[in-house]
Amino acid sequence: MSEYFSEEGLEKLKQELEDLKTAKRHEIAARLEHAKSLGDLSENAEYQEAKEEQSLLESRIVEIEEILRNAVIIKKDAYSSLVQVGSTVRVTSEHGEENFTIVGSEEADPQSGMISNESPLGKAFLGRKIGDTVEVKTPGGTVHYSILAIK
Repeated sequence: MSEYFSEEGLEKLKQELEDLKTAKRHEIAARLEHAKSLGDLSENAEYQEAKEEQSLLESRIVEIEEILRNAVIIKKDAYSSLVQVGSTVRVTSEHGEENFTIVGSEEADPQSGMISNESPLGKAFLGRKIGDTVEVKTPGGTVHYSILAIK
């Protein structure tokens, strides 16, 4: 399954991978060596904790590598009048005026207005144009958004 990223978001993920493969791996290796020096490994909580952290680290590395293999950089059509992945949409609703940027799920940060193209709100906006009204069901009830602008 493809994951959509802005160029900045993809670079951030690549940087995280590099940090995990270098600094974090070295840090955990040092912790394991220290824990081994403490003696009996079967009853060594510090060693067990370091091994668990190593397992989580390696799982995250594999996960990021898989994401990067399927990454698609968002190339927004500057002339499109329709909402697409990469678009920033200015809308109005009963909550007032808001801006949302449609991004891939890995980059989503709803608190910052970065919503996933897979979220109910993101799906509702995709393919719409200025002047359209979309209806989104939320836990608090149905919200109607009117699209004011698309960048």
